[in-house]
Amino acid sequence: MFDSIYTTTVTAGQFFTMAAFALVSGLVYSWVISFRVESSKRFFLVTSILPLAVACVITFVNGNIGAGVAIGGAFSLIRFRSAQGTADEIASILMAMASGMAFGLGYLGYGVCILLGLSVMYFLLSALPIFEHKNRLATRLLRVTIPETLEYSGTFDEIFAHYLKKYESIGVKTTGMGSMFRLSYKVQFKNPSEEKAFIDEIRTKNGNLEVAVLPYSEINTQL
Repeated sequence: MFDSIYTTTVTAGQFFTMAAFALVSGLVYSWVISFRVESSKRFFLVTSILPLAVACVITFVNGNIGAGVAIGGAFSLIRFRSAQGTADEIASILMAMASGMAFGLGYLGYGVCILLGLSVMYFLLSALPIFEHKNRLATRLLRVTIPETLEYSGTFDEIFAHYLKKYESIGVKTTGMGSMFRLSYKVQFKNPSEEKAFIDEIRTKNGNLEVAVLPYSEINTQL
C-alpha cells in the first residue's frame, strides 16, 4: 500500500484508483478541519478537491520538465487572483497540496496518511490550551476617527489614563479624502466592563465620529 501504484506508464485503472483515494481522503480531510477552521463552505469544497487537482498535475507532468515549468507558471498566477487568507486557511491548503503530491506520484498510502494524519494533528493541537497568552488575549486594537482640525496629541491622554491599564500608539492614517485622521492604538482595559463608557467619552472628544475596539488578531489587518 505504501509502494507507488504507477508503473512505467500510467494506465486508466491506476489513474482512477488514485483519483478515488484522493477525492475521498480530501472530503474526509475537509470535514475534519471544518470543526476548527472558520471559513466558508466554498473554501472547504475547494480544499476537498485540491488533493485530486494537485495529484492530476503531478501525474501528467511527471518527468516532463517543460510541462512542469508551464504548470508552475500558471499556478503562480492564481496568487494574484486570490484574496489573502487566514493562517488557518493557508495551512489547510498547504496540507492538501502536500498530500496531492504523494497521490500524484502513486503513493496512495502516504497520501492518505499525510492528509488525515495532519488534519487530526491540527484538530488536536488547536483544541489544547497552548499558545494562549493572557496578555495577548486582553489586548485590543482601538481605532479613533477625528476631524483634521482636532490636534490629537495628548487629546485623549486623560481618558486613556482613567480607563486603560496600558496603551501604545501604533499608527496614524488620513481618511475621508484627507478630511479626517484615523488613530490606531494597542490598548488593555483596566476593567473590560467599562468599554462602553470609555467609547462614549472618546465620542465626546472626536465629534461623535467612528470609534472601534477590535480583537488583538485584527491588529495586523485593520491598521
